[in-house]
Amino acid sequence: MSFGLNNFFKKILPTGLFYRSLIIVAAPTIILQIIITVVFFDSIWIKSNKGLTRSLVGELKMLSDIYTGEDRSQIDYLTEQFKHNFDFVIHVKNEKLPNISKERKYSPIDRSLRRELKSVFGSSNYWFDTTSYKDVVEIKVNSSDRVIQVLFPKEKVAPSSVRLFILWITLPSLLLISIAIIFLKNQTKPILNLSKAAERFGKGDFVSGIRPSGAAEIRKAAYEFDRMAKRIDRHLKQRSEMLSGISHDLRTPLTRLKLQLAMLDQKNISKKMSKDIDEMESMLNSYLQFAKSQVQEDSVAVNIGKLFKEITDEKNTKNLHLNFSNEIIFVARKNALKRCFNNIIENGLSYATNVYVSVSKSTNRLNISIDDDGPGIPENQYKDVFKPFYRIDNSRNLNNLGVGLGMSITEDIVKSHGGNIELNQSKQKGLQVRISLPL
Repeated sequence: MSFGLNNFFKKILPTGLFYRSLIIVAAPTIILQIIITVVFFDSIWIKSNKGLTRSLVGELKMLSDIYTGEDRSQIDYLTEQFKHNFDFVIHVKNEKLPNISKERKYSPIDRSLRRELKSVFGSSNYWFDTTSYKDVVEIKVNSSDRVIQVLFPKEKVAPSSVRLFILWITLPSLLLISIAIIFLKNQTKPILNLSKAAERFGKGDFVSGIRPSGAAEIRKAAYEFDRMAKRIDRHLKQRSEMLSGISHDLRTPLTRLKLQLAMLDQKNISKKMSKDIDEMESMLNSYLQFAKSQVQEDSVAVNIGKLFKEITDEKNTKNLHLNFSNEIIFVARKNALKRCFNNIIENGLSYATNVYVSVSKSTNRLNISIDDDGPGIPENQYKDVFKPFYRIDNSRNLNNLGVGLGMSITEDIVKSHGGNIELNQSKQKGLQVRISLPL
């Protein structure tokens, strides 16, 4: 049961730190004010209203009894005293009580008046109206064969302190909650900035100039994150530069070997050795490509349709088919993303006849599907192909195409953009590569 309640509260409560903190601060204040208001309304306001109404009805009863007497001069004198001392407007009319009731069913004032008038005058000998006039209450009671109409200020049955009490309850609460919102904004803003920086860093963007702010713990976390980001960036840079330098340095002796082989008289040996050197050069190109994928590059707005059209023009083939209608803009590192798509398309064109690219957009994801009609790969090797230097034929025979870095580079680029890549069987009976990127 507790597990079910926990899930229920997780669904209805906000997920953001600011709004959760605001609930922690505001909820006790609001609950306390509600309790105070209910207690005041029940124990003070209702009792005060009841006492005022009972006193008023007693005065009306006295007035009704006066009009049952015979001494006219005494009646006039007492009527003037009521008007002067009790702020009553009194009229005596020879008419019947109105048939249309003006009582409000759920009004505390009307309920108190109804209860007290009924206990003193009976259920059919009174009529009152608290709504026709803004600040005046009208009451009519039967007295012998006449009707006594009394008009008096509404404050005689409604304590005037209610509005003032509600004002004092509401304004300080709103002021305190407003101050809490300002402080919470200042406290949660550094955490939000830190989370955005971490998200950018996780997507491969270069993060610099993080300014620690807020509480001491948040400042320390921001400072340590900045140090960690710089350390990781320095490590990646050194690795890329080392790999690039080694690959570049090996080109010089390979070029000399190629020149020397060209000068050999034994062409059979020269041809075989040249082929091996070409494969070694292909390996070095792959290493350089892998090193380039680690280089920092600024993110820009990329038109996905135009990017695939550029790749199609560069391939200059009719076997690459594009399928997308809407223009989709995606913020990414353009060269890295182009290298990623190029690797997949080149693999498809190398092992299959046709490659089909389809692009779609959901609410917050960019979905790219690249299918081919080639032989595909076994399902149990779907995860292995993303490992560096992995070959489908399980051998290191360099006479086969590639050195096994293409899909590793592709996965690295996709994940550095916060996306996912997976392999499936294509509708064309070949291999399907599905890429999902966050918008």
